[in-house]
Amino acid sequence: MKVLVIGTGAREHALCRSLSLDPAVTALHCAPGNAGIAEVAELHPVDALDGAAVSALAARLGVDLVVVGPEAPLVAGVADAVREAGIAVFGPSKEAARLEGSKAFAKDVMAAAGVPTARSYVCTTEAEVDEALDAFGPPYVVKDDGLAAGKGVVVTADLDAAKAHAGACDRVVIEEYLDGPEVSLFAVTDGETVLPLQPAQDFKRALDNDEGPNTGGMGAYSPLPWADPKLVDDVLQSVLQPTVDELRRRGTPFSGLLYAGLAITSRGVRVIEFNARFGDPETQVVLARLKTPLAGILMAAATGNLANLEPLRWSDDAAVTVVVASHNYPGTPRTGDPITGLDAVAELDAPHAYVLHAGTKRDGDTVVSAGGRVLSVTATGGDLAEARERAYRAVSRIHLDGSQHRTDIAAKAATGA
Repeated sequence: MKVLVIGTGAREHALCRSLSLDPAVTALHCAPGNAGIAEVAELHPVDALDGAAVSALAARLGVDLVVVGPEAPLVAGVADAVREAGIAVFGPSKEAARLEGSKAFAKDVMAAAGVPTARSYVCTTEAEVDEALDAFGPPYVVKDDGLAAGKGVVVTADLDAAKAHAGACDRVVIEEYLDGPEVSLFAVTDGETVLPLQPAQDFKRALDNDEGPNTGGMGAYSPLPWADPKLVDDVLQSVLQPTVDELRRRGTPFSGLLYAGLAITSRGVRVIEFNARFGDPETQVVLARLKTPLAGILMAAATGNLANLEPLRWSDDAAVTVVVASHNYPGTPRTGDPITGLDAVAELDAPHAYVLHAGTKRDGDTVVSAGGRVLSVTATGGDLAEARERAYRAVSRIHLDGSQHRTDIAAKAATGA
């Protein structure tokens, strides 16, 4: 099987790494890719938002499957263009991807499907914003209705900050605050059958102890030793399957990766948000534990054959990912700084720890930073404590001037706190 992955981040590197280990994959391509992905896949320049360019590249390469990684190309309809070219694609249509592209649309789908979620208001005027904030009270949850690269949500007790964020958006969703721990659960679907993966937990805040601004994610771990063993089955029945069924009923079937961001509240599971693709950094830990070859799963979803797939196999190991971010992330990150120590991780910590590239590029023989979240250091171990120790040991070998990372990823879960 020849596969083309679209994207540039650590999520795409994780996908390419898993696909490169799959014996069914005979050729692996990525466009545009990054410095790390170049080690496992052949890179090609492409405008990832241009459906015609992506489908033309896929046709020229003669690939059997295209995997669209990021949300922006999906919302732009890239998967539709590839399908129209007669090539199997893992990723939802433009219409179905509105589940991530518009939070108001997602709320409408959830209401129709009976999916439990936070009460909310969709606001387009200052008066509507004031009314909604007053109705819910602090802490205030204000979400940009559209895509915002993981940074469109403000959760704050500061009324002025909540109003300022709302004022910077064309349309916002303001909702009640959900208490309890958050869980990310991915599911692969072909529009009918829904196949849940293993749950993970990520860390959105920039600083230790969940302080600082929201980011695209500073780390993740899986499994969740504190979670109810029935969680996955319960979410499949109450959230994932009803959502897929509702989208199919509307004539916009969802085929690809459905990501449910969940809050385990005192009143039960509630959906915080949906994404229409693999999440970063949770993908890194989920795929690290997946033993079933990845290509067959993605192809089954793309071709409507998930019902015929054997049950997924998972490692009993735990996995932890720690994100190394550039100076001043998530503000205006500094780029162009050399990264050293990558070879040391490969030589001393493999196979239990490895580096996945996100915001990197090559400058001659040197790998330099090229974005906010630069690297994801992922490690596995017999339990979370061992995986954490391996991940942070690998992080300590890497030098990026001014870089930052959280030191508490999976710390509480590892100690049972």
